[in-house]
Amino acid sequence: MAKKFEHEIEVKGHLIDSLILTKIFDIIMDLNGEFQVQEFTVGKRKKDESYAKIIIQGKSQQHLNQILEAVYREGATSKIQQQIALKPAPKDMVMPDDFYSTTNNHTEVFYKAKWVKVENMMMDKCVVVKSNRAFCTPIRQVKKGDTIVVGERGIRVTPPERPREGVNLFQFMGSGSSSERPTQHIARKVAQDIYKTKKQGGKIVLVGGPAIVHTGASDSIATLIKFGFIDAVLAGNALAVHDIEYSTLGTSLGMNVRDGTLAIRGHRNHMQAINSVFKAGSISKMVQKRMLTKGIMYECVRKNVPFVLAGSLRDDGPLPDVLTDMTIAQRKYKEVLKDAKMVIMIATMLHSIATGNMLPADVKVIVVDINQPTVTKLMDRGTWQALGIVTDVGAFLPLVTQEIQKLIK
Repeated sequence: MAKKFEHEIEVKGHLIDSLILTKIFDIIMDLNGEFQVQEFTVGKRKKDESYAKIIIQGKSQQHLNQILEAVYREGATSKIQQQIALKPAPKDMVMPDDFYSTTNNHTEVFYKAKWVKVENMMMDKCVVVKSNRAFCTPIRQVKKGDTIVVGERGIRVTPPERPREGVNLFQFMGSGSSSERPTQHIARKVAQDIYKTKKQGGKIVLVGGPAIVHTGASDSIATLIKFGFIDAVLAGNALAVHDIEYSTLGTSLGMNVRDGTLAIRGHRNHMQAINSVFKAGSISKMVQKRMLTKGIMYECVRKNVPFVLAGSLRDDGPLPDVLTDMTIAQRKYKEVLKDAKMVIMIATMLHSIATGNMLPADVKVIVVDINQPTVTKLMDRGTWQALGIVTDVGAFLPLVTQEIQKLIK
């Protein structure tokens, strides 16, 4: 008789409307495995969880392990729990072979006969266990001797569920991306979700690119900061430079923002803006000296909204406030993103993807860009919970701001 390679798993939660069970079945079939449902209990009310017990069969132990590894990442767990396997880091910034690479979904590890929540959840990191606690840890923070989770056993991943409250933006959009939806209606939904998040005490972080200024949307963002709807700003050198150029000279990259005409000697305006900041000493000192009296950066300083500006090779200057050490900038980004409930990403592919990699999957993410690839790349890189809106930010953001102003009147 041929040897059977099978293993019993279980999965519980809102399996049907959150498509968890569908994803597990798809994975098994895509990997040419077999399954048999042993038990399936469906929740009878909206908030009731469902439960399924399934036997998975593979062609070999290696094939079965491949299927199990994939379904565990979608929320399935082994029926018989085994403690996680741990190995020490051989030296600083080196993980042991076969380390467990995290997703952005909430994760627990089975350690000393109980489930332990992994703290500081992010994707593409390892899990370090210390003093009966587990931490999601970037490779640069790994120290020699750290006990690191290896393999896939004893790990439970919990995917976010479909919201159980009434209709909201993310249910309405279905976390897809399209430029073919009614913009006014989407702007109203975005405004309502921002307003509701703040009303419930949630932290909202803006990740922005210079196109906010180029397209004439900086006044809208400044208004949102002024009225307390943005709690932190993450960006590069360019957003700050062109915001200050626009706020002091009325141009962005030498073009008059109001009418799109080329300013006289406008090619030097962004350098003049950079020079003005160096002359003052910093952006905050520029505000204190009343050299800067409006705009995004002005409102950040005036409202004590923290901002982190991460530099790159492309930067002119860069401004004295810009962090040119990427390790420090990454750490500052993570500090700002802690406990965020919503992150709004506008017209910046690189900063959006970088930020998405630092977020757990239950943080609401809205990404707005005129380019479809910017939106889809963010989702393809793992931030699958993002709501993508493909549109001109210069037209869209003023609509959102107008709708929010209606709500606060």
